[in-house]
Formats: sequence, structure tokens, C-alpha cells
Amino acid sequence: MDIRDIHTPVLLERCIELLAPAIAHDGAVLVDGTLGMGGHTEALLQRFPGLHVIGLDRDQDALRIAEERLAPYADRTTFVHTVYDGIAAAVEEAGAGPVDGILFDLGVSSLQLDVADRGFAYAKDAPLDMRMDQTTGPTAADVLATYGEGDLRRIFERYGEERLAGRYARAIIAARAQEPLLRSGRLVDILQAATPAALKQAGHPAKRVFQALRIEVNGELAVLERTVPAALAQLRVGGRIVVMSYQSLEDRLVKRVLQDAAASTAPAGLPVELPEHAPRFRLLVKGAETASEEEVARNPRAAPVRLRAAERIKESM
Repeated sequence: MDIRDIHTPVLLERCIELLAPAIAHDGAVLVDGTLGMGGHTEALLQRFPGLHVIGLDRDQDALRIAEERLAPYADRTTFVHTVYDGIAAAVEEAGAGPVDGILFDLGVSSLQLDVADRGFAYAKDAPLDMRMDQTTGPTAADVLATYGEGDLRRIFERYGEERLAGRYARAIIAARAQEPLLRSGRLVDILQAATPAALKQAGHPAKRVFQALRIEVNGELAVLERTVPAALAQLRVGGRIVVMSYQSLEDRLVKRVLQDAAASTAPAGLPVELPEHAPRFRLLVKGAETASEEEVARNPRAAPVRLRAAERIKESM
């Protein structure tokens, strides 16, 4: 099957529209901080013949697929195996800073969801791995085996916003005392059994727990908190950043950082704003944009997306 049949880039035309004013010139450089299978990057390289893309991904399978897909543009692409908070080092190594555009398409990728043995999807029985970079770090099975009840409850509440966090944590502790939790199917069964009948109609009980485990295994929010400020620092004046989030924790973090960057730092009551206090960025969209009903019908994974974007209008002092 052609990779284009299994991976449909989300909000593709809107991303291109927002980035175009910054990257349409010869010699422009864009960092795709979440390269994935290269769908957004392929379209950008097709649309802008003077563009060079530095593609980052922690998932080596994704990098391999993207490099193959983007082979026709080999002279205009640089691939870097790194977590996206390594953006500054990647740009420096490529000798490309400051850059003209940055794109982040956050969350779990189509590749990670669709390859069953990665363990990301609660609908498929698989080893409980959930690592985006399978070369390093603890797996979801390690987390379930070693975390105490309080820590499990904490991550389910914080990263999954799960109301039954305590109940699920206790059920997991009891189950692992019988035998190790190694596969997603068994975890789903445990969560189903621990869910009161009255709540089973309110969405799949495993959804938020799997999200929380994935975020914990990959350190996603801590990484993102470092990444967005680091990315803004890489943009030239006139450069633009587009960020797509798929759950509220990510979107709130991105919103806060972008709003802070677009705010004046002048003390309250100052009669005239001095140049050093002027905002460094301006927001390009009002609030967060979502996918249209038509796009969601074509690509259901676009349903939760929240897009935010900003442009650098001033150098940092």
C-alpha cells in the first residue's frame, strides 16, 4: 500500500497558507519538528521549490519511511534523529539558523497507531511498549510494573484527566500481584472490569489511561514545555511557527507560551511602551483553529486538532 493511502496530513492547506509568507523565497529553511511519515514536508517541498526542510523525529521507523518518501528532494532535506526539544542543536548542526518556518504536528503518529506491536492503540492487543523512540527508555510495561499506586493515580489524573484514576490504579496494583502486565489487551480487560457499569457508555475506559501512559513513557509534556520556547528562539524576524495539538494539556501549554511571547512586557501603568517592552511575536489565528466537518469526515484523526500559529515581529533584546 502506498504510504499516502495510510497517512493523511491534518490541516495541510491551512498549514501551507500560514507558513507561505515566511518560506516562499529561495533559500528558505523550515524545521518540521515532528516529521512523522513526511506528509506535510512533502507538500511543502512540492509547493516551494526554493525551500530546504530539516526534519526531526525520535522514531527511527518514521525517519526511514520519510527519507524514502522524500528521496526526490534529497538535496533539499536534512533528517535528524532527535526529540524535538533538540531543535536548537539540530539547526546549529545543519548550519541553518535562524530559520524561516517551524511546524509541529504533536501527539502520536499514524505510523505508531497503525503498527500493532508498538502498543499505542487500546483497540489492538500488543506488547505494552508505547515508546516513540524504541531505542531508549522505559516501556509502558515498565511503568505499570514499577510505579506505586500513588504515582499511577497521579499520571492518570494529570496526563489523562481521568476521573477514575484511583480506582484504576488500585486495580492495576492488584492485577500485577498475580502476574506481570505485559500486553495491552490485558490492561484493557483490567480497566473494563474496574469501570462501573453506569460509566461504560461514556467512552472507552482505556482511552485516557493509554494517553496518560504514553505521555509518561515519552515525557511528552516536559519535552514540549522546553520545545516551544526553544523553537521560537530559532525564528528570524518574519519567521512563522505553526503548532497542531490533539489534546487539551498540549494545547494549553502551547497557548500559554505563544500568548506570553505576543504580550508586552511593559510594567502596568507605564504611559508609553518602550521598544524593549514591545511584543516579540504576533498571533496569526484567533484562539485555536479546528478542522472542518468535511476534513474530519475524510480523516477522523483530524477531529481533536487545535492549531495555533505566530510570527516573529521583533528580535529579542
